[in-house]
Amino acid sequence: MSGRLETIGVVAQIAFRNLFASRLKTFIVGGIIFFGALIVVVGNSLLDSVDASMSRSVIGSVAGHIQVYNSNSKDPLEVMGSMSMGDPDISQLDDFAKVRDSLLKVPNVKSVVPMGISGALVTSGNTIDLALEKLRGLVKKQLAATNDADRAKAASLVAAEKGHVRQIISLLQGDLKNAHVLLDEKAIDPEDIAAINRASSDAFWAAFDQKPLDALEFLENRIASLAADSDLIFLRYVGTDVQTFEKSFDRMKIIDGQMIPPGKRGFLFSKYVYEDQLKLKSARRLDLIKEGRELRGETIAKDLDLQRMVRENVAQVREVQLQLDAPQTATFRQKLQTFLGATDQDVSVLLAKFFATDDANFAARYDFFYKELAPALELYRVRIGDVLTIKAFTRSGYVQSVNVPVYGTFQFQGLEKSTLAGGLNIMDLVSFRDLYGFLTGERMAEINAMRAASGAKEIPREKAEAELFGTRQTDDTTASGKGGTEKTAPRHITATATPGILPPSNEPGGILAEKLRRDEVRGRVFNPDEVKRGVVLNAAVILKDPKKIPQTIEAIEAQGKADGLPLKAISWQKASGIVGQFIIMARIVLYVAILIIFTIALVIINNALVMATLERVKEIGTLRAIGAQRRFILGMLVIEALVVGLIFGGAGAVVGAGVVKIIGKIGIPATSDIWFFFFSGPRLHPFLGITNIIGAFVIVLLVSAVSSFYPAWLAMRVTPRQAMAEDE
Repeated sequence: MSGRLETIGVVAQIAFRNLFASRLKTFIVGGIIFFGALIVVVGNSLLDSVDASMSRSVIGSVAGHIQVYNSNSKDPLEVMGSMSMGDPDISQLDDFAKVRDSLLKVPNVKSVVPMGISGALVTSGNTIDLALEKLRGLVKKQLAATNDADRAKAASLVAAEKGHVRQIISLLQGDLKNAHVLLDEKAIDPEDIAAINRASSDAFWAAFDQKPLDALEFLENRIASLAADSDLIFLRYVGTDVQTFEKSFDRMKIIDGQMIPPGKRGFLFSKYVYEDQLKLKSARRLDLIKEGRELRGETIAKDLDLQRMVRENVAQVREVQLQLDAPQTATFRQKLQTFLGATDQDVSVLLAKFFATDDANFAARYDFFYKELAPALELYRVRIGDVLTIKAFTRSGYVQSVNVPVYGTFQFQGLEKSTLAGGLNIMDLVSFRDLYGFLTGERMAEINAMRAASGAKEIPREKAEAELFGTRQTDDTTASGKGGTEKTAPRHITATATPGILPPSNEPGGILAEKLRRDEVRGRVFNPDEVKRGVVLNAAVILKDPKKIPQTIEAIEAQGKADGLPLKAISWQKASGIVGQFIIMARIVLYVAILIIFTIALVIINNALVMATLERVKEIGTLRAIGAQRRFILGMLVIEALVVGLIFGGAGAVVGAGVVKIIGKIGIPATSDIWFFFFSGPRLHPFLGITNIIGAFVIVLLVSAVSSFYPAWLAMRVTPRQAMAEDE
């Protein structure tokens, strides 16, 4: 044993001497190994940190640790959108209560959140719509007033709002006249001109108070459509049991308004969507310019995107001007003249000058806008408390609509700027089932009431054809029967509804069902069992121990089979679709880069050792002559390579660990909304894993050992005779 140690000591001593004697080659080879080890430690640490952050974003915002859906579905579930940009074709789970009970039998399952994800187009409403809605409300108050004081107060408010509407109509009339410059005369509908001329006439407004509701109907039906400042907004939403959702996803926070009350219909806007799509565009652009300047250090002078937003604000002052009635116009004129030191009388000109911001005046104008101008404006097209009408295509392809009150806005803490996390709004589960065309208990009750009122009866599906075409199967095979069928008079029938699917509105009963719904059901409080026992598309599963996702997936699917439920369980990475594949793709890129670096290192180390071996033929031959065995020569060269790997690879790993520690304290800023999601917040703070250090050492030693084999093989073939020939 002591002899072996002495041999190893001698071999190591010779190896160190040789490395020191060839310092230049040693440092070249060592530098490559140092750089490779540093890349392995830093790269893997960054990817592990992004992976952990992104998992917090995905798990904490909508996916949970595991998603469960119907195993008979045509497409795989992707809760954060798919490459096809459409929603996957997912079959429903008929009874969520059974699914939930089955999932909770799995020991690692902590909670289950019912879900369904879909999207719809809604119109934000234009300015005149909002003004007419306000005027109608004031008129109703005036008509309902029971004393002179209330009547006089309401009349004053009606008169002010009438002035606002007249001003909007005046602007629309100007737009229509200007359209002659851009459009062919035939492209302008003469009826539009006649309608706008009537609405702007003194006679129309003089007669308004005599029949205000008739006048409002004319304005709403004929004039409002001429204002083209409404927006068509695509809303993506998750229908869920909002109370369970809030408890399970603890990053969710109500920002404005309140949570949807238990058992009630309702809608929560994502704060990101609310700001980005529903805010007054001029104000939103000011916010974005401020964010660009303060958070990203951009300047209007150099950033083309900020310059574009300034130009749009200057050119699009009409959306602000349309909101102003006569007194507000005068107030705006006076404030803007004072602030700008201008004498212009046209408010549109003053607004254009005000929005012509640069780096020097932006901060002052931003503050002035929000302190002096914004309080007089409707900053959002949909306000908290409004009722939102959402129309969407059901699974069967017909259009369904629901009215849902907007209770507030929410966001996931740390993901405020993320489009991925902020693009999803929340709707109560009952309204989602309505929109998706599922047969809810409420709808079933309506249909039963409708059947009772109409005298319709339910017939089996197999007899529907005979009933529909006036023939009826009979068992009479006598001569009078003539073949077993007989003619009958046509009758009113109702086909058996497909389980889970409502009859479309163009079928008997569909229109009546639509009429039976609306406002009276909007305020209804649903029994918790109605919410739990209905249809869902998928469910998010929150685990007690998130490290056991693969085992829990197997347990969930096994439990589903045992309970006769078609359950398919997938991890959050698969459920998040292409988003979840980001880290896998990034790791592939990193590993390819590491492979290239160490392949180059292996070639260079190999060449350097081959050259060193050829230079040391005399030395090696002499060692062989005095009795050194070939394995001694092999060990000497391998140890030389391993020493280089250990010293320089270790130094690279230590420096890499230091780099990760420093970056971890400073943090990497998220420069876009995508990185907000991947970093799970405004900054990524990388952490160092011990596996990254160990991995770097293993790779470095492996490359060093492999690169020494060929030169060692050459060295072992050197004989004392070759050494003597070298002397000669």
